[in-house]
Amino acid sequence: MNYIEVQGLTKTYKTFKLDHASMILPMGYIMGFIGENGAGKTTFLRTMLKLTNREEGTIHLLGKDMDTDEIDIKQEISFMSGDAIFYPKSKLSSITKSFSLFYKNWDNDLYQKYLQDFKIDENKRINELSQGMRIKYNLALALSHQAKLLILDEPTSGLDPVAREMLLEVFQSIVENGDVSILFSTHITSDLEKCADYISMIQNGKILMTSTKDDLIDSFFVVSGGTSQLEKIKSKLVSFKTNSLGFTGLIASKEIDRLEGYTLKKPTLDDLIIYHSTYRGAHHD
Repeated sequence: MNYIEVQGLTKTYKTFKLDHASMILPMGYIMGFIGENGAGKTTFLRTMLKLTNREEGTIHLLGKDMDTDEIDIKQEISFMSGDAIFYPKSKLSSITKSFSLFYKNWDNDLYQKYLQDFKIDENKRINELSQGMRIKYNLALALSHQAKLLILDEPTSGLDPVAREMLLEVFQSIVENGDVSILFSTHITSDLEKCADYISMIQNGKILMTSTKDDLIDSFFVVSGGTSQLEKIKSKLVSFKTNSLGFTGLIASKEIDRLEGYTLKKPTLDDLIIYHSTYRGAHHD
């Protein structure tokens, strides 16, 4: 069963267009959603959740049609943004009391468990929490109504490495039973290299590719060589940058069979974003 099945999602603004974007995420997996700033990640998420109106496209979440079953669907999903805003002087206990009223499956025992696991003091006020503790509190709320699909927009932004590592372990434990999926948008691609099963990449409002993380990385190589070698393969490169010593570029794996004398290495997710977004034959001294 696919927990996310979006086809042809389109939304037009004056200076940006989400252009027939499609995504599929099976049940029980983590998908990383990557792309540079302004590529369309947040627009896609908000449009998928009907927080903004779309012009075209179909949205099915948890096997249901978002147009006809929106209320039921939103009982079983959680959307969490790294910049979620609460009234700063509110006590956590007061926020939780109001939040829980919206969800028929709210599980207070589970909520108390997450408070203990995350070492959250419910008597504190929002403005007394660190950024990391605010995110943990958001996550405790999201998980305590037994959501089947978590949609996280930059949830680890601003966290120190220790706090990020803890959250990644939580994400992985959540999907272990196979009945929860996570869509995880972030600029910190090293987090996705640790925990994501699938990767979806967006650029200029278009989904460029979606596949398993391993297949995506295996589909490309970072290739480098001297200046004289560039002309021989320039047409095969996704993009490249040059300097006084030569060039470095991104090439599809299917294009490397007859390459000799070049240096090849596996790309990182950052490499894929950079070479699909920034360089189009750029020169860097």
